[in-house]
Amino acid sequence: MVGVRALKTIWLNGKLVDWNDARVHVLTHGLHYGYSIFEGIRCHETPRGSAIFRLSEHLDRFLNSAKVYRMALPFDKAALAHACIDLIQSNEIPEAYLRPIAFSGYGEMGLDPTKSRVEVAVAMWVWGPYLGDEGVRRGVRATVSSWSRIDSRSLPPQAKCAANYANSGLAKMEASSAGYDEAILLNSAGMVAEGPGENIFRVKNGVVSTPPASSGILRGVTRDSVIRFVADEPLPFQRTDFTREELFSADELFYTGTAAGITPIREVDGRPIGTGEYPITRLLQQRYEDAIHGRSDRYASWLTYVGEAPRSSSPAAGGRSVGRREKIMKREPLPATSGRSVRGSARGSSEEVGV
Repeated sequence: MVGVRALKTIWLNGKLVDWNDARVHVLTHGLHYGYSIFEGIRCHETPRGSAIFRLSEHLDRFLNSAKVYRMALPFDKAALAHACIDLIQSNEIPEAYLRPIAFSGYGEMGLDPTKSRVEVAVAMWVWGPYLGDEGVRRGVRATVSSWSRIDSRSLPPQAKCAANYANSGLAKMEASSAGYDEAILLNSAGMVAEGPGENIFRVKNGVVSTPPASSGILRGVTRDSVIRFVADEPLPFQRTDFTREELFSADELFYTGTAAGITPIREVDGRPIGTGEYPITRLLQQRYEDAIHGRSDRYASWLTYVGEAPRSSSPAAGGRSVGRREKIMKREPLPATSGRSVRGSARGSSEEVGV
């Protein structure tokens, strides 16, 4: 958890407004019925200034979440990309977490959200690693939750909807009250799914594996990045189900996510993981840090440089004009990979990042 420090502005329904003026009514439909979709995106300092990591993929997932929930967004991908860049430029914060969110607004009550206006905002705040700097360095203590991961027959787990995170919150509270740092959720079949806000990877005998999309996970953008790092090393890789017992017998376990980055798991339910050394996790952490901070030419196309984008025509807080620019969200080719895999490859798989 992190205390939110007020910044200058928030992007709300097409314009930048002062931080304290970004308000919604207490009868906002999404507040009562959980009908909102959102993203978590980070920008980082690089030698060329602040850069947003995999903005295009995050916005693709945002748009697909809206499609799953029949939410008609009033802004397209390019407008949302402009909003993220304008917000960072306005707040002049080089490293931050961005939260695009769309929700059913004020005006109608009842279960059918299509009667309500869709509102869209992008906020940002300063947020270090979700599980803490010490967690990234030493690893965290995890417990297998008594709560099961939501099933696709109840809610669509691959849409990043606020309603899904009630499930995550229950698991997180249970873990915290028992003295653990984080939870691990099993799916309805009893197989490992993910953390409350992270994907999970296992390393055994040099093979890296992660649960497939069919296990009920959210397809993470950081997860996809790690799969590409693994292929580029190259390391053997599997998308495969694994059991609770296979958590205990792993050589290494780690969480991935935009908020968490890549965080080792040093213990599960009182059982130490491996030897306490995490060579593959450390290697992937370094690849990730190099990519997000602009130190790797191989993954340069994943970065959108904030300072090199002209200001858009979105009204600034207080009505100030902020200029114009061309659309920037032309999709660039993803980095080439050269790795082999055991089951499932980093390129050419049936999984799509962000879907």
